[in-house]
Order: sequence, then C-alpha cells, then structure tokens
Amino acid sequence: MRILVVRNDKLGDFITALPTMYVLKQHNPDNHIVAFVAPLNEALALSCEFIDEVIVDEGEDVFALAKKLKSAKIDTSITLFSNTRVAFAQFLAGIKKRIAPATKIAQIFYTNRITQRRSQVKMAEFEYNLELTKTLFPDINLAYKKPLLAFEDAKIVYDVFCTNNDIQKEIVAFHVGFGGSSDANWNLDEYEILIREVIQQEKYQVLLTFGPDEKALYEEMQKRLMGLNAVFYLSLDGILYFAKLISNFKLFVSTSTGTYHLASLVGCPTMTFFADSLFASAARWRGVGDVELQQHFMIPQDADKRSKLFELARNKLAH
Repeated sequence: MRILVVRNDKLGDFITALPTMYVLKQHNPDNHIVAFVAPLNEALALSCEFIDEVIVDEGEDVFALAKKLKSAKIDTSITLFSNTRVAFAQFLAGIKKRIAPATKIAQIFYTNRITQRRSQVKMAEFEYNLELTKTLFPDINLAYKKPLLAFEDAKIVYDVFCTNNDIQKEIVAFHVGFGGSSDANWNLDEYEILIREVIQQEKYQVLLTFGPDEKALYEEMQKRLMGLNAVFYLSLDGILYFAKLISNFKLFVSTSTGTYHLASLVGCPTMTFFADSLFASAARWRGVGDVELQQHFMIPQDADKRSKLFELARNKLAH
C-alpha cells in the first residue's frame, strides 16, 4: 500500500509526524511510506530509513499539486495537519481513502474525518498523530524506537567538530533563539546568567548554537560573553550535520522550538522552556524522545513566579 503522510509545516511539527511514519512502516514493511514535507525538512525526511519517498511542497497551485500527487499513485493518505489547498489537491488527485482530523472547512474533502479535539491536550501532538493510524490499521502497534533517528557517522562528525574547535569536555549547548510555535523564553540577560553559571563550573564546554538566519543574535551573544570559554556555532552546514552534532551533546537547553524537537529525536537530553498555557505546554509539545531525558519548565507570566522558576533552572544547571 502506498501511504501518503502529510506534515508540510515547520521543523518541530514535522518531527512530531515521524513516529507515525515509523509505525506505519513497522506494521507492514511492504507499506510504501511517502512523506509530503516543506522544503526545509526534505533532507531530514530523506535520512529516515522508514520513509520510502519524499514529495516536497513547492507552494504550487492546487491543480499543479493535485497533478503531482496523482503521479505518485497514492492509495491512502493520512493528513496530520490540513489546509484547504492540501485537502482539495488530494481530492482532485483521486486518492481513494483520505484520513484527517475533523477540523476546519478543509475536512469536507476527506473521506475519513476523525474527531480528536486537540485543543483539549489530552495527549501530546505526536500522540494525536499516531492515533490517526488506527483508522487505517485498528490493530497497529503505536510503539516506536527511541531515539527514532540515529546516524552511523554522528560520532565522527562530532569528534571532528570538537577537534576543530579545541573542545575537550562534554558539551552543554544553549540555543537562545526564539521561533517556531514557542510562546515563552528567557530574555538574553537571563540566558547570560544561566550560561555563565555553567561556564564557571569548568566541568563542561558551553556551546551556543544559532540558526542560519540568526547572525545578529550570534554576534550579540559573542559580545556579551567575550573572553569567556564559550564556543559559538552559526548553523550553515544543514540540518543533518546539526542533528549529528546534537546527538552527542550532554544537554541541549532551549525554548520549545524546532531545535528542541530535533535534539529529542536524536536522543539528546534536553532542558526546555514552555509557556504556562495549555496550548503551548509541554503536555502538548513534549519531544518524541525518551521522556526521562526531558526536563520541562513552564515559564509563568507572574514576575515573582517567573523569578522563582528561573532560580530553579539555574540551580539545575549548577548541578
């Protein structure tokens, strides 16, 4: 069976779809898993052994997209996040069975509309995604391996990186950027305190990571930490190279954004900051990796509560 799995949005959202694709492949190795993804996630999708084919959403009009999907000869689709363009294109492509959550006007174009009420956050986003597979295979096993993604050359890549940057200790990485669906974060002054807390221990090597569009933030943090033992990495080498590095870190500290989900995907321990709201909470957006490797902090809006939580996070990093 040729199964199209649709998750054509941001990095973190796409990663929440990977367990779904894995269990579909495990249920029957003859299932041909086709991932429909945003351009930024193409390389990551191609690196997953449980994904057989990747279709990239180039933003074409609905009729061009329908033609592309029709040529893929899809038997069934599972759309984890839908919009009218994607839904209508699948209808026009003649995909016989089209499964999706029963949300938005787009649901009228699906043959199987599943009521989930994700806003109630009774489970994590990736768990809601997994649940949709039961519509196709009621007896499917939803368990998946952790970490879900591993690279044979990850240690080599990491060792070369450490050699080139004169790193001789385990790495605690901070990603101070703020993007994706994250709704809360510490400010740069607060991050600087947390970073200095780890540096002064002299137990770990502090590494600050930045996305390719965060050059100004990269330069700002270099100024703030000038003269201290910190390494700064502007990620210009692609998502797979970054994933290989992260898989070897001692700890990855960030807000709830795509890089956090990437760290959890490859088995790196995480310390993550979420908004104190159900929609943006750890209950909804926890990583797909081992929950025992995840530390979650819900940042409150109240100043006093925020200050107390900050001290808790600071103490965690001090030990």
